[in-house]
Amino acid sequence: MNVVVAVKQYVSRMIEESGPGMKVLLMDKETISIVSMVYAQSEILQKEVYLFEKIESASREYMKHLKCICFLRPTKDNVEQLSRELKDPKYGLYYIYFSNVISKADVKVLAEADEQEVVREMQEFYADFLAVGPHVFTFNIRTCYQGFTWEPSALSRIVCGVSGMLLAVKKCPMIRYQNSSEMAKRLAENIRQMINREAALFDFRRTDVPPILLIVDRRDDPITPLLNQWTYQAMVHEMLGIKKNLVNLAGVPGVDRDLHEVVLSSEHDEFYANNLYKNFGEIGTNIKELMEEFTRKSQSQQKVESIVEMKAFIENYPQFKKMSGTVSKHVTVVGELSRLVGAHNLMEVSEAEQELACQNDHSQSLQKIKKLFGSERLSDLDAVRLVMLYALRYERHSNNDIVGLEEMLRKKGTPEKLTKMVRAIQDFAGDSIRKGEMFENEDPIAITKKFFKGLQGVANIYTQHKPLLEATLDQLIKGKLREALYPYLGTNQLRERPQDIIVFMIGGVTYEEALSVHNMNKSCPGVRIVLGGSTVHNTSSFLDEVSSATPGGYRSRYHGPRTHRS
Repeated sequence: MNVVVAVKQYVSRMIEESGPGMKVLLMDKETISIVSMVYAQSEILQKEVYLFEKIESASREYMKHLKCICFLRPTKDNVEQLSRELKDPKYGLYYIYFSNVISKADVKVLAEADEQEVVREMQEFYADFLAVGPHVFTFNIRTCYQGFTWEPSALSRIVCGVSGMLLAVKKCPMIRYQNSSEMAKRLAENIRQMINREAALFDFRRTDVPPILLIVDRRDDPITPLLNQWTYQAMVHEMLGIKKNLVNLAGVPGVDRDLHEVVLSSEHDEFYANNLYKNFGEIGTNIKELMEEFTRKSQSQQKVESIVEMKAFIENYPQFKKMSGTVSKHVTVVGELSRLVGAHNLMEVSEAEQELACQNDHSQSLQKIKKLFGSERLSDLDAVRLVMLYALRYERHSNNDIVGLEEMLRKKGTPEKLTKMVRAIQDFAGDSIRKGEMFENEDPIAITKKFFKGLQGVANIYTQHKPLLEATLDQLIKGKLREALYPYLGTNQLRERPQDIIVFMIGGVTYEEALSVHNMNKSCPGVRIVLGGSTVHNTSSFLDEVSSATPGGYRSRYHGPRTHRS
C-alpha cells in the first residue's frame, strides 16, 4: 500500500500508452499538484513530454505535431473545457485520463464533441489525491468544518478522493468510524454508498483478512497539532511551512536568490529521505557529514590534470552539481531552523508544552507559562498556544487561571483575533466536546529527559508526547478497539488481526502522526498502515481549521510563518 508508487505507476502508464513521439501533458490545477508530488519535471521530460499546459489556459498555441495526454479531475468545469478543446483541437491526438470515476453522461458529451475523431484513449486512472509520502496522503483542504457539520464541497471532494485512493491501492474495506463524530459517520456512509454504486470497480480478489478503513475526527485530539516538533520534516513544516513539497525561504536573512523557494521531496532528495524522521540533534551531525563529503569531492574535482581525469570530471559533474544544490539547500534550512529555535526560546517553550500534554501538575505549569511570558523572545503564536494547551488541560480545574492568562496575552500586545483562539479551541474541542482521553498523566519523576546530541544548543528537549492516534491504532491492531466507540458500518465484523489499515482523519493530520504510523509499520510485521487527512497541519493551519468551525473567525495569515516575524 505505497501511495507514491500507485500515483507514479499511473503517470508512467499514461505517458507510455501514447507511444513514442513528442507529447504535451494537459492538466488542471489539482492534477498538476498530484503529479508534481511524485515526479520531478526533469523526470517527465526524459519521457518525451516537452510541454506542460493547464486546460484553463486560453493562450495555448496550435501544435498539431504533438500528442496530448490529458490528466484531469472529472469535474463539471473540466468536462466543459475539454469538450470545447475537442471541438477545436490544438494537438494531433488526445489520450484522456480522468483521476476518478466519470459519469456515462459526461463520456457521451465528450464523445459528441470529438467531431474530428482525435481521441485515441479515454480511461479512469485513480490518482485523485496528493501522495505526501509512501504511507501518507492528503487533499490539501485546509478547512472542512462548518460548526459540527461538513463544509459541503469538502465532503464531496473527500468522498471522491478517499474512494479513489482505495481504488488506487485495490482495497475494498470494512469501515469503522468514530461514534462520537457525526461527521465521521456521514463520511463513512457516503464512502460506503460510493463503493456500492461502483461495485464492479471494487470487485477485487478477496483476501483472508479484509482491509479496514478507520475514520476519525481531529476534534478528539487538538493537542498534537498545537505542539512544537523536533524531527526534521515536522520542524520545517511548523516553522517554515511545506506546501506541496515546496518551502519558501524568501524571508530568511541573507538567503541567496536561488534558494528563495526549495523543494523538499523524499522521492528526489536522498538526504531528506534519510533524515526526515531524525531528531534535530541528529540532523546537525548528518548535515556536517554531508558538508565534509562535499568538501572532499570539491577538492578532488579541482585536480583535473590528465585526459582521463577530465573525462571522469565531465561524467561526474551532474552528480557533483546536484550534491552542491543539496548541501546549499539543507544547510540553509537547518541554519534557519537553528536560528528560530534560539530567537523564540523554543527549547523552554517546548518543555512547557510537553509538560502540559503529558503531566498533571497545575501549579508548576502555570508558573512556567507566566515565567515564559516575561521573555521578549516568546512569539505571539507560542504564547497563545501555551494558553490554549493550558485551557484544554485545566478547563475543569477548580483553580484554573484561563482568564488571567488571556489578560496577560492582551497586556503582551497579542492581536485580539489571536487571543480569541483560547476560547475557540474550547468551543472546538473542549472537555464537553471530546469523548476520548487524550492527556497522558505520567509521574514527573518517571519521565526521562532525552538528550539530543549534535547541534550546539539542542538538548533537554522533551519528546514524550504520543498522539492519540497511536493508541487508537495500537488497540485496533490488538483487536481491543471498542466497538461502542468505533462501530462497524454494517453487520460484518473483523475477527482476525487486521493487516491492511487505511486511517483517515477529518480535520487534518500532522507529521507527528505520520511518524507514529511510520514507526508502527516498522514495528508491526504483517501490518500495513496508510494515513490520510484533509490536510497536513502545522499550528497556523490548524488555527484556520478551528476558526472555520467556531464563531468569530481567526485566520493564521495574519501572523505568517516565523521567518517573517523574527
